[in-house]
This record gives sequence, structure tokens and C-alpha cells, in this order.
Amino acid sequence: MFKGRHFDRSVILLCVRWYLAYGLSLRNLDEMMAERGVAVDHATIHRWTVHYAPLLLEQFNRRKRAVSRKWHIDQTNVKVRGRWMYLYRAIDSDGDTIEFWFSERRNLTAAKRFLRKALKRHGRPERIVIDGSQTNYEAILSCDTENRLRDPSNCPLKPIRIRQSAYLNNRIEQDHRAVKRRNRPMLGFKSVKSARAILGGIEMIHMLRKGQAQYACNPLPSLAEQFDRLVA
Repeated sequence: MFKGRHFDRSVILLCVRWYLAYGLSLRNLDEMMAERGVAVDHATIHRWTVHYAPLLLEQFNRRKRAVSRKWHIDQTNVKVRGRWMYLYRAIDSDGDTIEFWFSERRNLTAAKRFLRKALKRHGRPERIVIDGSQTNYEAILSCDTENRLRDPSNCPLKPIRIRQSAYLNNRIEQDHRAVKRRNRPMLGFKSVKSARAILGGIEMIHMLRKGQAQYACNPLPSLAEQFDRLVA
């Protein structure tokens, strides 16, 4: 993963982790590393983050703990080059992150793509709570039908129960805040590619803090310890 890099692995991981986890700008990290005797340009740190965040997320997903069968689904806005785009997210009844999907548009196609990804990776839920979005409602009905038709077993599957309630979906609205809190100091992304990579890294940090890795125990290992295990 780090073969051929000019800087040591520990320097790269430190910069990537600090940028994803804390409200620091790239230039803040440039100065902080200079104080430690490491001359690294802020553009280099950005390239590291875009390159390594998806790889680290892939490692995390292999170690991710199972989620419950009661889901909450919603989307939140993300600004990319002055345009609003959308981050679809799902959490379970315990508040653990199930899945997320970054999309340039908010429509039925995007909602179905997100749900197919969640169903493929985590299986069928018993219930999904959404707000008043008719698009999300139609996407769940469509994906549920597809999923049941493709099921190889001979046992009939119960339809996914859908509850539309803005009040009951406050749980995921609150969970959006952790992602938006880190995203806000970045003042928007410059490209769809960087937005997708960095948002995936921010979501990974959020899941590590929730203790969603299989190796998370009580007491919960520090963020640095968990981060290092992803590349051990």
C-alpha cells in the first residue's frame, strides 16, 4: 500500500487520520508537520487522503461488525464546486452506520442504487424508517421486490416494513451532524472524486469512533490504535 512513497508510512497515516478526524485545514497540517521537522506540502496531504481513504475504508469494511435489522435512511447535502450534491446514509436502531452513498443527484435512480448496495452488503432488514420522501418510499418498494424475486431459497420472504415519520427519523438526522461537522471547515469540495474519497474516509472515522470494528472492545481502543490496525 505504501511501496515507493517518499515519506514514511507513519507520516502518511498521521496526516490522513488527522485530516479526516479533526477540523483542520490542509494548511494547518502543513504547519503542524513543519513544527515536527517534516516538510510536506498541503497539496501532497490532499493527494494522500484522496488515494488512501478508499483503501482504508475497504480494509475497515472487511472488519466491520454486523448491524441490526431495523434501519433509518435519509440523505444530507454536500457542496461540490458550488453545487449541492447528496450523501445517502443509513444507520440501524443502535445508531451504527450501515451504509452510505455519494450521488450527484437526488432522485429515484440514486436512491435505488444506494439501497441495492446496502441490501447486498448487509442483507434484508425487517423495517426501514424514512421521513416523508416519496422517492425513498418508491425506491424501497422497488428494491424489496427485486431482492425477493432474486432470493434463491424457496421460502417466501416477508416484505420490508416501511415507516414514514420525521419524528422517528430524528436519530439519523442527529447522526448526520458528525459528518457535517467535519465537512464544514473544508468549505466544499473541488471535485466529485475527492468528495467521494474524503467523505468515505470521514464516515470510516465516524464508524471507528462508534466502535463498529470487530476488534473494538471495552474499553474502546483509541482512534490511533484502531487506525493502525487497518494497515497491520
